[in-house]
Amino acid sequence: MLANKKLPPILRIIFGYIKLHKLAFISALICVLLTSFGNIAAPLVLQNVTTLIEDTVKQVSLNGGNFDFNFVHWDEILFNGYLLIGAYAISITAGFTYSQINAVAGQRYMDDLRRQLFDHMQDLPVRYFDQNDKGDIMSVYLNDVDTIRQLIINSISEVEFFLCTFISVMTMMIMFSVWLCLITIFAGVIMVLATKHIGGHSSRNFLVQQKNIGRQEGYVEEMMNGLKVIKSFCHEEESIKNYHDITEIFRTTGTKANSYANILMPVLGNIGNLLYVVVAVVGTLFFIFDVPNFSGMSGLAPFNIAIIVSFLPIVRQFTNSASQMANQVNTVALANAGSKRITDLFDEEPEVDEGYVTLVRGKYDENGNIVECPEKEATLRAWKHPHIADGSITYTLLQGDIRMFDVDFGYNPNKVVLHNVTLYAKPGQKVAFVGATGAGKTTITNLINRFYDIADGKIRYDGININKISKKDLRRSLGMVLQDTNLFSGTIMDNIRYGKLDATDEECIAAAKLANADSFITRLPQGYNTYLTNDGANLSQGQRQLLSIARAAVANAPVMILDEATSSIDTRTEAIVTKGMDNLMKGRTVFVIAHRLSTIQNSNVIMVLDHGRIIERGTHEDLINLKGVYYQLYTGAFELE
Repeated sequence: MLANKKLPPILRIIFGYIKLHKLAFISALICVLLTSFGNIAAPLVLQNVTTLIEDTVKQVSLNGGNFDFNFVHWDEILFNGYLLIGAYAISITAGFTYSQINAVAGQRYMDDLRRQLFDHMQDLPVRYFDQNDKGDIMSVYLNDVDTIRQLIINSISEVEFFLCTFISVMTMMIMFSVWLCLITIFAGVIMVLATKHIGGHSSRNFLVQQKNIGRQEGYVEEMMNGLKVIKSFCHEEESIKNYHDITEIFRTTGTKANSYANILMPVLGNIGNLLYVVVAVVGTLFFIFDVPNFSGMSGLAPFNIAIIVSFLPIVRQFTNSASQMANQVNTVALANAGSKRITDLFDEEPEVDEGYVTLVRGKYDENGNIVECPEKEATLRAWKHPHIADGSITYTLLQGDIRMFDVDFGYNPNKVVLHNVTLYAKPGQKVAFVGATGAGKTTITNLINRFYDIADGKIRYDGININKISKKDLRRSLGMVLQDTNLFSGTIMDNIRYGKLDATDEECIAAAKLANADSFITRLPQGYNTYLTNDGANLSQGQRQLLSIARAAVANAPVMILDEATSSIDTRTEAIVTKGMDNLMKGRTVFVIAHRLSTIQNSNVIMVLDHGRIIERGTHEDLINLKGVYYQLYTGAFELE
């Protein structure tokens, strides 16, 4: 995972990379050191060659201007030539090696980040996904993580190379001439100030740009999901205009970010060229006027041509390295923005589960008590309840008895949407909720699942406070059929088995028959092996809903939640789906949310909600006789909004 939260986001990402890929990082660092060594060794060799040439010139001068091949130190020149070739060979080889190491490590870390993000996302509460745009979350996976790959492949090695080069260059400069080194340091300070000023503007605009990428992708996803609605209402031009507005904002922020980043390289390049000229001129003037040179190699000594000739390549090496470092401003700024969004997602608090009551397999012993036993011997399921006070364990039969006592709840702590809700659903009963949109029907079922936790009151499941029940086991004991079906890429058999991952083919087929789905499945060319893509787009809405019911059936949960499961299908298909649901509901505790009152008339109790309050409850006949809101809904005197 990532490093300490107190660190800046980009450092958390980098240290996380080092932690996971120590060998790659150390190997790349060694290669950078070798590359830097090769580049710095060249000026030393060049100084030796220059000194040999000066000696030769002196010999010629002493010989009256007559040149003699014996004056040339051929062995030393050849040796230094070999050293020069070796230095550059080491530099080139090491540079190629570290670029390959970083490329592989960057891809691996990108894969690591995406895996960790996905694993973390599975632990986040439903609230997070209700409050954040899915396209924006996808942008973190795709765009922001890719900025980290670019950072690792390009920028980290450049930073390492610059630091190694800087230390080596400063050492070499001091060895050659302290005076010229001070001039270089002064120019370096100017470079740092320019980078800080220009890079700061660039970084801020890149952060805005990354956010706009998420917004853009979220809008595209929304438009693709609603494409039929857009075309049905001839809304294409408005959609195009809105998209162009979003892309214009993206273009503007991107232009600002890149404009600042792109002017940095020329600015530093010109400072480097000016520094080169200044060093050459000052060094020449020092040589002409016999200014004593102060260096780490010879202390106080006269300036000579060898010092100037050797110092200038070092200056060029310094300015080139600084320019290359500045050239990474774009990458670093993007990675800084991307790392902020990545760490924000990582820092989202995972769903808290303090439940310690678990669901186990068991059977009755000779005394009629429930005991835990291996699954192959089990005949029933029970809640295993450890009691903290005395360390004892009790087992409660899983029946599906759901009770809510004076429950208050609000998605926002400052706005309560459920008020004093009390209800009882005994095993095998069918409880229906009726009310306008926003009355709180789905919210009640979300609380039973513990997608959200209540603000006040209690919810008991088989007499146990659901806050004590492990969320995983609680949800395993509940089945859901929603209005919006979600099918996954895979075969029909895979989608049914999603309700119980260890279900056999026979169990899946039995569930499909129970849901009244077997007849249409067997008519498909590949039957249960028919492959579904794009959320089952090749099936009708009714067929997709039947598969959803089959998926719930194979889970064989004692409590079933049906959230307007027939509201988006036609009347004929509704009859088929209703038959499947009737089979599914037999012997189970069922919560039904429906706008079509004809589907809930046989409920044991119907509850009418209004603005988060239960205003009427009773059987169909009771409520008709009451002649209240339900009666008006049923007779058409009043309609749900």
